[in-house]
Amino acid sequence: MPELIIPSIQRGTILGFDFGTARIGVAVGEAELATVHPLETIATVSNEERFSRIAALIKEWQPQALVVGLPTHADGADDDATALCRRFGNRLHGRFHLPVYWVDERWTSVVADSLLREANVFGKKRKQVLDQVSAQAILSTFFSTGACLARLD
Repeated sequence: MPELIIPSIQRGTILGFDFGTARIGVAVGEAELATVHPLETIATVSNEERFSRIAALIKEWQPQALVVGLPTHADGADDDATALCRRFGNRLHGRFHLPVYWVDERWTSVVADSLLREANVFGKKRKQVLDQVSAQAILSTFFSTGACLARLD
């Protein structure tokens, strides 16, 4: 298991991302209160359009840092999506010059699915919000554990 890093962010806005090749879920959180809300799903495959939308969100929310869920197998080993996710995080850091933290996202889809079931969100609406609720779970994990897998400064 990788060594955990303890971030020193105590206040300010943080954006969380659930990266996927078809969609990117985005959540916003406030570090001081550790509150998190789903924000939106970026549903475009063009990297130019994706990063244009992310740039607009960064301009609007002025985050102190970005948190990206890192997908792995149940045993913690890298899976096929891990390298793509790391590349996405590296691009975020390179374009926006903000600290990027990676958080283990192994169980966030289960958490998101459970939250949506409890809220009676099904069908088309569920598909529209699943990724942003997963991003919410990723950011909540970041706040609740107080640790992350790695970071880019």
